[in-house]
Amino acid sequence: MSSDPSHILSFHDLTQHSNDRDCWIAVHSKIYDITEYLDSHPVILKYAGRDATKAYDEIHAPGIIEETLPPESYKGILDQAEVINLPPEQKEDIKIIEKTTGQSTSTETYTKPELFKLISTQDFEDVAHNTLTPKAWAFYSSAATDLVTHSWNSNVYRRIMLRPRVMRNVAKVNFQRSILGCASSAPFFISPAAMARLAHPDGELALARGCASEGLIQVISNNASYPLADVVKAGRTNQPFFLQLYVNADRSKTTQLLQRARELGVKAIFVTVDAHVPGKREADERIAAENVSSAISGAVASNDKKGGGMGRLMGQYIDKTLSWHDIPWIQETSGLPVVVKGVQGAADAKKAVEYGVKGIMLSNHGGRSLDTVQPCMLTLLELHRICPEIFQQCEIYVDGGVTRGTDVLKALSLGATAVGIGRPFLYSLCYGQEGVEHLSQIFKDELETSMRLAGITDVEQAGPALVNTRDVDHLVPSSEEHDWIRWRPKARM
Repeated sequence: MSSDPSHILSFHDLTQHSNDRDCWIAVHSKIYDITEYLDSHPVILKYAGRDATKAYDEIHAPGIIEETLPPESYKGILDQAEVINLPPEQKEDIKIIEKTTGQSTSTETYTKPELFKLISTQDFEDVAHNTLTPKAWAFYSSAATDLVTHSWNSNVYRRIMLRPRVMRNVAKVNFQRSILGCASSAPFFISPAAMARLAHPDGELALARGCASEGLIQVISNNASYPLADVVKAGRTNQPFFLQLYVNADRSKTTQLLQRARELGVKAIFVTVDAHVPGKREADERIAAENVSSAISGAVASNDKKGGGMGRLMGQYIDKTLSWHDIPWIQETSGLPVVVKGVQGAADAKKAVEYGVKGIMLSNHGGRSLDTVQPCMLTLLELHRICPEIFQQCEIYVDGGVTRGTDVLKALSLGATAVGIGRPFLYSLCYGQEGVEHLSQIFKDELETSMRLAGITDVEQAGPALVNTRDVDHLVPSSEEHDWIRWRPKARM
């Protein structure tokens, strides 16, 4: 069969290839042979010999099919006259989920408020809860098992007190920051969060455009719903991007991704090290997985006997053998600065420095991996107690639970170079790019107000004297307690 782009095929031609040994589909009037991909994407078989455009658009970003399939898979163009007159029973019939309050006991429809009426991260979360599909909400908002760490992440900020200075000229305030040598308009960035297209058709593209207008840095998720090149192109010229990396069990795919990132001008690699396996996120498991796939990792969500957890099902490609010895390989392959994301104790922070990383991201995956681990702000205090020299050896970032400008200021006062913000920016996508920009402005305004009321005019002035951590200091392990290998009981013979 010809692969001539202008080769016209009839609907009858398409229907002749409708089984698991010979499977063709039409997407946006282009016909493809996807037989070889049925093993990894069995759900496609239900569209064999049919127009699958609607199902494709609900799952994939535009252009993915052309990037993924080899040229020989393309068979031709579906006759447009037949497309117009296609019988209803042969057209795509995927149900569109109605967006209501998400509460089965309520019959009231929800009216999304105008964007200007939202003045806090909680407002964005409320909108997301009431407008996202039940599965998208469960995927974004869920955390591991009993949500203990998820709660601690934000609550610990409330237990750290600010100690303002007064009678200072605070007419002009500067909160710009350099992050890995890249200029940022504020000391925070968008943390990697998967499948942003579940919240808005533009997904990661809207995040990139919002960062462009607001002067922020986006860490692109390894499980983004758009191809890496599309996300980078959505930003302005020379806009800095970082890439999150889950090392693939097929190392050749990771090599290709790292080389592609360098070619596209990505400025740093954030290697996620705290999720060799995804945590048990029960809210996500209870609802059947929507048919989604990542444009970058190729991971696909489906359902199995354990449930419909999108995080668990899409994380099956992650290499469980990843160790410190792989850091030099990632550094050499990418040729970019490497940040270790997911450090949760001083011992591993020191280990990361030994391997020459440029940054350490204190993170517990937003409470989504192992529940009851300590909040990252306690890890930040642990570094001060056990290895304070590390703050001069690399940049330190904090991720998880940041919802207010005061949270940002407290993290900076305790030595963080910047903080990562994930879920709130996903929720802001309910309004697309404008939502991303509006949330950024809320954080900036709160930070500026907090700095003025604390008596500082530049983020470089933020230091330990600005905070009182007495309420949580007793939770931070001492150097003796930290060496758990030395005092753990000996195994019985």
